[in-house]
Amino acid sequence: MDHFSTTRLTAERLNETHLSDLVALHLDSDVSRYLGGVRTPEVTATYLATNMAHWDQHGFGLWALRTKDGVFAGRAGIRHIPVDGIDEIEIAYAFRRECWGQGFASEIAVALTDIGLSHHELPSLIGLVYVDNRASRRVLEKANYVLEKSMTRRGEDVVIYRNRR
Repeated sequence: MDHFSTTRLTAERLNETHLSDLVALHLDSDVSRYLGGVRTPEVTATYLATNMAHWDQHGFGLWALRTKDGVFAGRAGIRHIPVDGIDEIEIAYAFRRECWGQGFASEIAVALTDIGLSHHELPSLIGLVYVDNRASRRVLEKANYVLEKSMTRRGEDVVIYRNRR
């Protein structure tokens, strides 16, 4: 599933043409605050290559998101991540600041959950969120994710939410 649409967003499989949009997204300190910090263009290029390889290996990954009028809105997807030595599959999303507060994150979280649990028939998905990222926690709760546990990851307090098929 290289492309899909929601009511207000279109999603395209992440590729090299998205690098400049991702660089701008990752250089925004407000956006990157809950993504591990601002990323240099070089780090973002590596991030893009890693996520493109994820697609090749697993048949799913991150998509670039655009509003219906074609403006880059952010990126989101489903990807494997190790959590305490366990291979988990998470939904991830990040939006340009201009897109905050409009319900895009909730819209994409529901779509990603459906793609992961129904289309790919994954047994469960997680959302891994910094404890103080209340907006993202609320997005997961609205998408029927249940708080599973709190933990420290890479020196940060995080919570894990889960949605099962």
